[in-house]
Amino acid sequence: MKYVALVYYQEQLINAMSEQEWHDLNQECINGVERLTAQGNYLAGQPLQPIETATTVRVRDGETLISDGPFAETKEQLAGFYLLEAHDLNEALQLASRIPPARLGSIEVRPVRELPPKTETGEMP
Repeated sequence: MKYVALVYYQEQLINAMSEQEWHDLNQECINGVERLTAQGNYLAGQPLQPIETATTVRVRDGETLISDGPFAETKEQLAGFYLLEAHDLNEALQLASRIPPARLGSIEVRPVRELPPKTETGEMP
């Protein structure tokens, strides 16, 4: 089964790191991805740029609304994601606990929901 591990942390903690600390954290993440890949658990993932680069899009009553920044102000910001293959939620949680930024923030784990097959317009399966 596929699970997404969403990585959250306070960007101010990252911004306060020395270049060496930031480098070391990134190297830990790279090593972790290599380990997960070798185990057959890593499917995809990417870190995200800081929240000041975010743009939020909403459509309300047919009108597209665009605003700078994330949707909501929070203590922790979404920093990236891992797409994992795991036998069950317990294994996914165990894998997520080894993601290095878990020490700085939190990892939200969610099962991936598969979309139903495409049907012809108006046709119910």
